[in-house]
Amino acid sequence: MRNLEGVNPPLDAAPLRSPEQRAPLPGATVLVPTGVHDLRGQAVDELRYPASAAVIFAGVPGAGKSTALRMFFGATAQAEAPPTGPFGSIVLDSHQARVRWRRRLGWLPYPLWRPLVHLAHYAGIRAALRDAHGPVVIHDCGTFGWSRRMIARWAGGHDRDLHVIMLDVPPPVAVAGQHARGRRVNGFFFTLHCRRWDRLITALHAPERPPGLGSSSVVIADRDTVNRLSRIAFQSW
Repeated sequence: MRNLEGVNPPLDAAPLRSPEQRAPLPGATVLVPTGVHDLRGQAVDELRYPASAAVIFAGVPGAGKSTALRMFFGATAQAEAPPTGPFGSIVLDSHQARVRWRRRLGWLPYPLWRPLVHLAHYAGIRAALRDAHGPVVIHDCGTFGWSRRMIARWAGGHDRDLHVIMLDVPPPVAVAGQHARGRRVNGFFFTLHCRRWDRLITALHAPERPPGLGSSSVVIADRDTVNRLSRIAFQSW
């Protein structure tokens, strides 16, 4: 059974094979997300998206984004290039850019070359949304409005529906996730992430969609929901 207890494994975690494309079990609960779905505390067997969708895994640092990408798509912490996952998906995690730049600049303190990592990550997202033939799966914290708007604009410019999966965990759990992966975000900036995240969650329950989200659907999930999820699928209709 999949489990998110070991969130965000250390960067030297053992590589995994890409998960097999398993068919849904008879009687499985399948959700085709449209609009906002708050699944915290609920059990769903499968999330199903269009074959050309762009799906963002969002959450504060340590929430379990990278671990979810590893669980459902086989993306590993050591990869330097976006791997191909089930259903022909391409998976973009900022760790990939970090691994590439570490070979060149690893002798310098990470804060000095962090901007290069972010630039490379967003350049990769834009290229994948433009060039990939299948679905594009993206690692992004989701707490910056400019980032959400930018990715939404890129996706729309290439006729892709944008969907968001928000991994909602309490701050202490996210901090534990940071420790599990061997690094920790500055406390001040982590607090800012959490405040923006809380505002976004609150706005999603407002009568009108929050400006700048720009997605066809949002799924809010906690650890329980993700642990019960069997697969994330893509198909044409």
